[in-house]
Amino acid sequence: MPQSKPLNLFLILTVMVHLCFAELPSFREAPAFRNGRECPKTTWSSLDKKIHNPSIIHIAMTLDTAYLRGSIAGVFSVLYHATCPENIVFHFISTHRRGAELTRTITSTFPYLNFHLYHFDTNLVKGKISSSIRRALDQPLNYARMYLADLLPAGVRRIIYFDSDLIVVDDVIKLWSINLGSHVLGAPEYCHANFTNYFTSKFWSNPLFTAPFKARSRNPCYFNTGVMVIDLWKWREGKYTEKLENWMRIQKRYRIYELGSLPPFLLVFAGDVEGMEHRWNQHGLGGDNLEGLCRALHPGPVSLLHWSGKGKPWLRIDSKKPCPLDSLWAPYDLFRHPSLFSDS
Repeated sequence: MPQSKPLNLFLILTVMVHLCFAELPSFREAPAFRNGRECPKTTWSSLDKKIHNPSIIHIAMTLDTAYLRGSIAGVFSVLYHATCPENIVFHFISTHRRGAELTRTITSTFPYLNFHLYHFDTNLVKGKISSSIRRALDQPLNYARMYLADLLPAGVRRIIYFDSDLIVVDDVIKLWSINLGSHVLGAPEYCHANFTNYFTSKFWSNPLFTAPFKARSRNPCYFNTGVMVIDLWKWREGKYTEKLENWMRIQKRYRIYELGSLPPFLLVFAGDVEGMEHRWNQHGLGGDNLEGLCRALHPGPVSLLHWSGKGKPWLRIDSKKPCPLDSLWAPYDLFRHPSLFSDS
């Protein structure tokens, strides 16, 4: 019994060393996707930091070792269905010290992709993150979407944010072209969802906490932050990162929610979102946050499939226990499975 603690510490250190030095997954090279004739000829460089080019589509995603396979599939799906794939710029955000390896992985998988990798300083959220119902929701990179306006060049006026567990099955230009009007953020809204479930009774019993919802022109509705179109210029002007951080500090003190980075977005934006068609976020395909059971599609057309929830398609496929809808993700999986036979 006295040796159990040293043994547990040894196991933890072994896992940490493995995660730090294990090779990244290997992927097949994607084909070169070229623009159609109708696409405007244009280029974008990070050197043009203050120049806004409306012909360029900007997409932000996070990169980490655990979700890299999902990110690669997501990028592949966007390019595959885009009319003007050469006019898309990807902005990848990572906290990992293995930035050079991640860059090589993206470059070798997508040799023609215009992308940039940004380092997210985890100290920005150190001390602000509260534990939630699922450990994956507590990772610092899950909060990077709050800091896009600080990370990206000033010339990027608008950004599409995508989670790493989705695929796009439509031309992303349709999503990019959505009119945000006077709003900072656009996303599909789900007003039938029970909004009260996203906050604790302590939140709802305090009129100071609920005041922001009452001050808005319409009732707040749930939206999923895995698919958002954001006006970064308006975001910076309104100092929305500071507003989100403020709610994180309140959460640390009063424990007003249980779901990671989602509730601060609801607190700041719900009731003031430019609603989009539900086809752009068929979410929840990963089941709930506890069991990750199989789910069916929501009624209606589909432009984007999102495996939010505990179950991820690549993990279920590898475990030989896929859900029926995981077969829709599989064609975009570029993961190079290890050979059963050696060359020797």
